[in-house]
Amino acid sequence: MRRFLMAGLALAVSSIAALAPNAATAAYPDRPITLIVPWNAGGGTDAVARIVASLLEKDLGQPIAVVNRTGGQGVVGHQAIADAAPDGYTIGIITVEIGMMHWQGLTQLTGASYTPLALMNEDPAGVQVRTDASYKTLDDLIADIKANPGKFKASGTGQGGIWHLALAGMLSSLKLDPKSVPWVPSNGAAPGLQDLVAGGVQVVTCSIPEARSLIDAKRVKSLAIMASERSKLMPDIPTLKEATGSSWTIGAWRGFAAPKGLDKAASDKLQAALKKVYDSKEYQEFLTNRGFGGRYADGPGFAEFMAKADASLGAVMKEVGLAK
Repeated sequence: MRRFLMAGLALAVSSIAALAPNAATAAYPDRPITLIVPWNAGGGTDAVARIVASLLEKDLGQPIAVVNRTGGQGVVGHQAIADAAPDGYTIGIITVEIGMMHWQGLTQLTGASYTPLALMNEDPAGVQVRTDASYKTLDDLIADIKANPGKFKASGTGQGGIWHLALAGMLSSLKLDPKSVPWVPSNGAAPGLQDLVAGGVQVVTCSIPEARSLIDAKRVKSLAIMASERSKLMPDIPTLKEATGSSWTIGAWRGFAAPKGLDKAASDKLQAALKKVYDSKEYQEFLTNRGFGGRYADGPGFAEFMAKADASLGAVMKEVGLAK
């Protein structure tokens, strides 16, 4: 009798356990998610992260806490994303710098250090000069640079930053020495553009959204953008290929990723949710209002995109002596 009672009790307990939810079987996500941003609050990357987080919350049904982990020229935040547990409860926004920092010897991280989820934005580089400059086309400017190496100075970011590499890559693609236009480091596009207007430099490479206010004010003009298609924001600006024949393209991009080793079910759910966000009216209006460029790729597509960008940036950095 005792054996029968014990067997019955064991069966009842196992049946209850099978029906009860637990951490292993609960549908993902069943608790809040943290989204790490490697850059300061209030900037463009932070703005993208926060609009995406707010829209993801609606689809996933869980709160998403946006946490800014800054420092080390982006290394601190990117490392925090890579070092988190691959359980889907810590994700992050990663940026173009992930294809540059390891070439500079700042970290060993690359795009391959993550589980890519989605590319969500890219802003191509533009070539800006003063409105009263005599150059009507980029070809005019390139001809003058070729005839007078060292005559022109350029700015738009720090030494070795994305816009510096944009200029170097463009010049290299046109068979010009990247060092023929000396780079004047600045703390971003805004001070570089002000230096352009003041006459301290003659060229600024930066995104169209960054130069938009000065272009609208007729103080600066853009001669070309380094993209395969014209800008929706300013469709009258030709692409670099249209202007010069060069196929060089480069831009500042932002995408979402999780730590390497993320479970496929969680990865699939996050990828699907991010695609819904990208296609949403709210996100597209956000991009338009900010002047940001839209570019989407799913996880595998994003991984391929990062690998190509890494190789391209590495080649340019080696050419200008910035790779270690």
